[in-house]
Amino acid sequence: MDLHDAHGWLIDLLNNISVQFQKVPGSAIFLRYVKSSYQNDPVRSAVELFLFLFAVRYLLAPKYSTSKKSYVKLTDEEIDELVDEWVPEPLVAPQTSFEEAENEKRPVIVGPTGPKSKLANGRVVTNVASYNFYNLAGNEALKEKAIQTLRTYGVGPCGPPGFYGTQDVHQKTEADISAHLGTTACIVYAQAFSTISSVIPAFSKRGDIIVADKAVNFAIRKGMQISRSSIRWYEHNDMVDLQNVLASVVKEQAKKPLTRRFIVTEGLFENLGDMVDLVKVVELQHRYKFRLILDETWSFGVLGRTGAGVTEHQGVSVKEVDMLVGSLAGPLCAGGGFCAGSSEIVEHQRLSASAYTFSAALPAMLATTASEVLAMLESNSEMLTQVRENIKTMWGQLDPRSEWVHCTSAVENPIMILVLKAEVVASRKLSISEQEQLLQEMVDEALANGVMMTRLKSMPRGINVTAKEVGWELQPGLKVCLTLGLSRKEVERTGTVIRHAITKVMKARR
Repeated sequence: MDLHDAHGWLIDLLNNISVQFQKVPGSAIFLRYVKSSYQNDPVRSAVELFLFLFAVRYLLAPKYSTSKKSYVKLTDEEIDELVDEWVPEPLVAPQTSFEEAENEKRPVIVGPTGPKSKLANGRVVTNVASYNFYNLAGNEALKEKAIQTLRTYGVGPCGPPGFYGTQDVHQKTEADISAHLGTTACIVYAQAFSTISSVIPAFSKRGDIIVADKAVNFAIRKGMQISRSSIRWYEHNDMVDLQNVLASVVKEQAKKPLTRRFIVTEGLFENLGDMVDLVKVVELQHRYKFRLILDETWSFGVLGRTGAGVTEHQGVSVKEVDMLVGSLAGPLCAGGGFCAGSSEIVEHQRLSASAYTFSAALPAMLATTASEVLAMLESNSEMLTQVRENIKTMWGQLDPRSEWVHCTSAVENPIMILVLKAEVVASRKLSISEQEQLLQEMVDEALANGVMMTRLKSMPRGINVTAKEVGWELQPGLKVCLTLGLSRKEVERTGTVIRHAITKVMKARR
């Protein structure tokens, strides 16, 4: 067959195919659609033809099972043997003999907490172990107000604030705190601990940067851990080191995508009792363009002319602080926590802060108590003055007069933290556990003489966690909490008992 015959045969074949295709019902409609739609777009026709053929191929492909087992099948005996060999890792470290002994001797208070508390053994002791700074735990006016609120609103809303949990007393408390601080808005949480640990991850996410003081409390550390942000630490209350860290972060991030950057610190540090240099922190914050999260859990209700916190005490405008977090459970003798700031900061948390979104709202009687205490602090500055006088009296009995301990707290802090002096620790080569043992003996000796105080305690290390991984370790100390419920003479006597207990224990362990 020559080329001419082959061409003729091909033409006949195509004509026969065309005739047979035209006999198919609907073929004319299909041809008109193809000619009108794709006459100027052959690429589209080719793509659709490919997809059509792929679909046909997929439908005609053989079926296969998705439940094929690709693992080694074990016998019942092998499974039992593996189960017997498996040892689960404990959730917490086992108690030490020291912790067991401490738990056995722990005093139990019977009845209400106050400056004079009755123990289960019948003794009445001077209580300097409770955060009852203004002696409000037994205040009859607050009790009556709480009872009235309880009868009106019930025990609790039993629902999160965003889902029928918000009541008018919550809105009033938020407005009262905002007015007391001078901020635009405020949001109230049901738990003090979960406030800061929810505020941080609500704003700082993976890839963002947090610069934090090495001595921040456990709640802050949990919030930073949950946020999964990059953490940079600076030495405790060292503004030079803070400036170096901020400058280093800015330099490192100069050519990288823009991220959110935060400084996180406390007003009065829970672990040491000293005060932040807020003026310098704010200056550095603006210079390096960071946002500031300030935890005033222990300074709100304590510092300042009206107890508004470290901002009032150091003359810093609250507008300089992006997120001001505080507690209603300590000095205010209520419960819950709050975050104050701009309206945008507050409204963002109503949908993004886990402790606010997923926890039941604060009981109404606690919200009312917080509002009442704020009103008392604003109208009666004598409360703050009396507590500060008692603090000064106790300082006079302990810090300059003891050769064994010194106080790391700020002079305005009603929580006095007493740690062994560095020369004492060095000369006796005391380890952390040995210091804790000595301090517990001091606590027991003071209790035997009618004064109940406690030790400064931190969360234990995780299992198999080394000191290097912790980064900063709390020095053991005694914790003495002042209250205006004690007279000047009672404070002097209490300080004398504590000082003598310290001296007796230290001399006995030479």
